[in-house]
Amino acid sequence: MQLPHRPPFLFVDKAIEIKPGISAYCRKIFDAADPMFQGHFPGNPLVPGVLLTEALAQTAGLILKPRRLDGYFLLAAIQRMKFPASAHPGDSIDLFSTLTTNMENLHRFRVWAKVAEKVVAEGEVVLSEF
Repeated sequence: MQLPHRPPFLFVDKAIEIKPGISAYCRKIFDAADPMFQGHFPGNPLVPGVLLTEALAQTAGLILKPRRLDGYFLLAAIQRMKFPASAHPGDSIDLFSTLTTNMENLHRFRVWAKVAEKVVAEGEVVLSEF
């Protein structure tokens, strides 16, 4: 993978299909032993929506190649994110991203995540190239 992220802030375990400049399909399984689940939420651990969003932004980042050798992408905007169902630690979360718009250094993506064919997150992210 070409992401600049490293554990503990790498939220893509496996890149399943990358179509450069078009789309990406990745997977993430959050470890139930991660200490964050002790507080989110006791007795009913849920993957935080912000981490699902970050995983989707990282998936989007795999679609593009920076123009400069030392270039990288940063999350510039999150739009219309919804979480219609919950993801739990141990779930196999399928992450999808499709490039919808290129504007100079800004790139807009439609993103969604599924657990067993059920949508757990969907919306748009914008990445900025640096």
